Amino acid sequence: MSRAELALATALLLAGLLNALPALGLLGQTQLRALYGLEVTDPSLRILLRHRALLFGLLGGAMIAAAFVPAWRAPLAGAGLLSMLGYVLIAGLEGGGNAALLRVVWADGVASLVLGATLIWNGL
Repeated sequence: MSRAELALATALLLAGLLNALPALGLLGQTQLRALYGLEVTDPSLRILLRHRALLFGLLGGAMIAAAFVPAWRAPLAGAGLLSMLGYVLIAGLEGGGNAALLRVVWADGVASLVLGATLIWNGL
């Protein structure tokens, strides 16, 4: 494995862990509050946030798997990059957001830079 491939695999592993973290929201209200700094009392919003947790768990898990499966690296790095940049863009367009959500903006921004740089380094 070349250094560029190792860097991409490592970036996928780290970004995958970051993306899988919201899966903790599947456990319920207490975890949602810890993740987002919000008191989610509306059952409809709780359903949406828990479904979001499921989807991010799936994406993060697939990105982690891609770190070990070379054929999956480019497509899942692209999917993760689009997801993280999409969040940063939406947060920027909406403005505001509490401290917990702004931490996610920064984390996704940094992870996007790292993942994007490793994709470029790999010529993808």
